[in-house]
Amino acid sequence: MMRALFFDNDLRYRTDYPVPEPRENEALIRVTCAGICNTDLEIVKGYMNSKGVPGHEFVGVVERCWNQALEGKRVVGEINLSCRNCPLCKGGLRNHCPNRSVLGILGKDGAFADYVTLPIENLHLVPDSVPDEEAVFVEPLAAAFEILEQVKIGAGDRVCILGDGNLGLLAAQVVSLTGCALVVGGGHKEKLSILERRGIETILSSDITEREFDCVIDCTGSPSGVESAMKLVRPKGTIVLKTTVAKRDNIDMNVIVIDEITLVGSRCGPFEPAIQALKVKTVDVLPLISRTFPLSEGVEAFNFASGKGILKVLLKA
Repeated sequence: MMRALFFDNDLRYRTDYPVPEPRENEALIRVTCAGICNTDLEIVKGYMNSKGVPGHEFVGVVERCWNQALEGKRVVGEINLSCRNCPLCKGGLRNHCPNRSVLGILGKDGAFADYVTLPIENLHLVPDSVPDEEAVFVEPLAAAFEILEQVKIGAGDRVCILGDGNLGLLAAQVVSLTGCALVVGGGHKEKLSILERRGIETILSSDITEREFDCVIDCTGSPSGVESAMKLVRPKGTIVLKTTVAKRDNIDMNVIVIDEITLVGSRCGPFEPAIQALKVKTVDVLPLISRTFPLSEGVEAFNFASGKGILKVLLKA
């Protein structure tokens, strides 16, 4: 048996949860550090009707694997488990497999536990120079890099990122690498100051007056985020939607048609550029850590993470 946070209408800490048994081509990973993100907070509000062990941002050590060369290695893991046989999988869209399970979100126990299993093909080695407290950010940082995979952003583009939570601060650091004219809007001066120290322009969302951005990226974590983005983007501009919430407001989509706005949904992203960014320090994640809790205080950690102005909360073994 192992320790785990278990959600089924309410979140509980358990010490009697079964250790997962790795299948063929899977690894058993001892979780050393995991991060609570906004999706986890939405899960306990009812997002995806998820049940089981949540948590999908993690770093750990491979303890058992048919590929013994991986045993003892530190790894992070991609969260989508595909069937590999459907047309989407065979067409290179495994993250969108209709038969997939998703770590800690859909049909697959997650990383808020002593152990987790994942297919070997989902695993990425962590360089020795990247400590656990930074490696745990690989998954959300990869989601930030996905923006650049989907939308061409260059030095002449005017870009606005809405949201000063974890994802917004990560996305800002990634998008700033393009040299675009970037401004980040948020509601917390102390959070925005993290970006200002890196030379990134910020503004309180309430003070944004420009309405002609080429690209607006919604990282608000709020049901109203996309509506705010629609008010800021220029005609024929692009909105990138990163927010997932348990319930959405009704939105007048006529503006999307009338102004011919491109709406891009954006989810998981490439791990390798995220790992490289942490390795060479082009992205700094340590200022985003608000507090670290032991796994045994996971319920208290969730309550703390739900508080106003909190950034990343970590759980350590």
